Amino acid sequence: MRHFLTLKDFTKEEILEIVDIALEIKKDLKAGVYKKELENKTLAMIFEKSSTRTRVSFETGMFQLGGHALFLSNRDIHLGRGEPVKDTARVISSMCDMVMIRTFEHSMIEEFASYSKVPVINGLTDSYHPVQLLADYMTMVEYNLHKKPVVAYVGDGNNMTNSWLMLAAKLGFELRIATPKGYEVDTDILDDALHMAKESGAVIKVMNDPKEAIRKASIVTTDTWASMGQEDEKEQRVKDFDGFMVDSLKMCLAKKSAKFLHCLPAYRGQEVSEELMDLHADIIFSEAENRLHAQKGLMVWLDRQRG
Repeated sequence: MRHFLTLKDFTKEEILEIVDIALEIKKDLKAGVYKKELENKTLAMIFEKSSTRTRVSFETGMFQLGGHALFLSNRDIHLGRGEPVKDTARVISSMCDMVMIRTFEHSMIEEFASYSKVPVINGLTDSYHPVQLLADYMTMVEYNLHKKPVVAYVGDGNNMTNSWLMLAAKLGFELRIATPKGYEVDTDILDDALHMAKESGAVIKVMNDPKEAIRKASIVTTDTWASMGQEDEKEQRVKDFDGFMVDSLKMCLAKKSAKFLHCLPAYRGQEVSEELMDLHADIIFSEAENRLHAQKGLMVWLDRQRG
């Protein structure tokens, strides 16, 4: 049995296999073919952080695969209201075939997985957002951007940055991260990525100049400056991130064929300009749709590992 908590736990071959399954599932869906690979299976979805894309994609995905998804907020279950994580894990995993958790502390999902009898999927923690990176890489493949890409990430050193680090380190491509001073990536996670990069051949660079990161890049990406739980910091962050908005002028520094990605939700006029969002809307909303297909590929892969 395998859990999907971070891309660090997966080989390059396994990541590519999951994406290949997702691409095949998407192809079938567009042709009107629904393969009930998870028929009569149940996915428990635990949300301590709300989300548009995560809930819709997992719930729809399970339905299309022939299974059923249960939405469980922290108001619906005893988790966080007195019952230990390990007890909730034992109970839910005895009744369901798979569990997806979207929460704050990464240690919570690690503890849950250690007591779960079924695969646990990280729908997002403060440390990692690996399902989003599956969708991002799937989009790169579809747009033929996956062959020796140079990716520039501009913004906060957050869970998306950490997940890009894991993907680059595993697949062996160049990643440049530009953050404001004081918002750099976690040093332990960066050290992990640099260690893995020695084996994969990945080139990882961190800096504080967004223009330097974007220059000659083939993919430029960003994320919101204030994530959920950081609302009180928003005003200060807007000041600290001055000059980090990705707009058409900065994109001119990238390759002419470069594409812009955003995991959404996007705050136009802050981390990205309105104009740039409109110019790259096709790929951005394909990326959003691919959360559905990538996660179906992941769930099918995890189910197959169980035999």
